[in-house]
Formats: sequence, structure tokens, C-alpha cells
Amino acid sequence: MDALAPQIAAALIDIGAVSFTPQAPITFKSGLLSPIYADNRKVPFHPQAWRLVIDGFQRLMHSLSFNPDLIAGIETAGIPHGAALAYQMGKPFVFVRKQAKDHGAKKRVEGGDVEGKRVLLIEDHISTGGSSLAGVDALRQDGARMEHCFAISSYGFPEAAQQFGGAHVQLHTLVTLPTILDSARQKGRFGESEFAVLQDWISDPHGWAERQGFVK
Repeated sequence: MDALAPQIAAALIDIGAVSFTPQAPITFKSGLLSPIYADNRKVPFHPQAWRLVIDGFQRLMHSLSFNPDLIAGIETAGIPHGAALAYQMGKPFVFVRKQAKDHGAKKRVEGGDVEGKRVLLIEDHISTGGSSLAGVDALRQDGARMEHCFAISSYGFPEAAQQFGGAHVQLHTLVTLPTILDSARQKGRFGESEFAVLQDWISDPHGWAERQGFVK
């Protein structure tokens, strides 16, 4: 995985899946200001980048000696990656709705029976981890054995790590934010002063806006 991570980071930058706006930060749903935005929903549109991601997930499984019975993807962004990985490995695939339908079978886990099965959950990107862990809970309610969640990338928020730890689920990402930032720097996507601003956000995202003068 160590050799593949820089390739994935470079691919994400090249396809515009990660953007950097240190002078005009975006606002997350939580209200947190960020100069970095990850949108891995763009990955399936770029087959070469997508191949790196799916190969990365397979390598990660092998490195962990983890052989799940089936693969699951969270609605909606986790579905394409989970389905592609399951197809590549010849594994069954299910997807997890964020909310149960108010008609029909009213299920959250769609596709097949997960009871007693070791399930690997796939996400595209982890922010706080709330939607992923809600999916873990839905799978466990249906009897699945949940130990691992894979994602392409993560913002690295401490609260996400705490939540996954509290749920007894190991979170693994193919690439870290510092690796993505280093790759973007090598590609000349920003200058040294902007690089310092971005590094400052990674070190402490919750206090960043005030330190950088965006909050008075």
C-alpha cells in the first residue's frame, strides 16, 4: 500500500477530486470552515484512477489478511466502489440505505442476507464517520459481523477515529490527507505560503478559521 498511496493521491488531484481553496474556504454541514474539499464521487468517471482505487482496496485486504464473505457500500457514494470491488473479487454485494424506505419491505440493507457473514464496508470518503457507522449499525442489526471499514480518503478528524474506536470498527484509508497535500505541492498547485495555511488546517481544523482570521 505504501507504494500505491502516492499514485492514488496524484490521481485524485489530477481528476479534481480534491480541491484547495486556502483564501476562500468552504463551509461543511457542521459549520466547520475548510480550505480542502474531497469529492471522490468523481472517481468512477475516470477509469484509470478508479482502477488504482479498486486495486488499492484489494491490496489493503491482503495486507490485513482479511477475506470478507461479502462487500457492502453506503448509499450513495460508497456503492460504485463497493460494487466494483465485489465484482473484481467475485464476492456478493449489498448496499445500505441511509434511511429505510417507507414502503415495500422497508429494509436498509438491500441485496441479500448478511446474517452471520463477515462484511467489509466501503465508503468513498470519511468526514465525521456518522453515516458510515450508521451503516455499520444497520448491518449489525441484520446479523452481520462488522470489523473493518475501507475508504479512499479521510479528513482525519479525531472525532471520527474516536467514533470508529467506540464502535469497535477499524477504519482504513487508501491515502492520507498529508500525502495528498504533498502530492499537490509537488505538482505546483499552490505556493509555500498557501501550503503552510493548508498544513495548519490539517493540524487543527477546528481552530483553523479563527487562527487564519476568518472568524472574528
